[in-house]
Amino acid sequence: MTDETFYSSAERPASGDGRLETAELMDEDSGEGSTANLDAVRASMLDENSAGQLADWMKAFSDPTRVRLVGALLHAELCVHDLTVLLDMNQSAVSHQLRYLRNMRIVKRRKAGKTVFYSLDDDHVEQIFTQTLQHIRHS
Repeated sequence: MTDETFYSSAERPASGDGRLETAELMDEDSGEGSTANLDAVRASMLDENSAGQLADWMKAFSDPTRVRLVGALLHAELCVHDLTVLLDMNQSAVSHQLRYLRNMRIVKRRKAGKTVFYSLDDDHVEQIFTQTLQHIRHS
């Protein structure tokens, strides 16, 4: 394939490195190019570190047990015992998942004597969780 397959005939990358100042790449489906400013988009994109952190945070929600724990904590601050009853799981498994969620700063804990209570770390977690739930229920 030649470069003409990918670029409009009037707009070629001047740098020779294949990057374009604007999106002159041809859309494979329509054959039309975009007018987006790729440099502006590139400048606004997440850096590798932030992208990795976001992916790890979202990965925390890839486990149904963790999703159910967060769903329960949406409604109330709960102790480990309460969560084991609600999820019908043993204490060790619930504690393991809560530790993971705590390390990801999705939940936080509060000790009252020997009892440890868990709640969502902040309002952002609740907002992201409820908006995602609304999105999947929307269709």
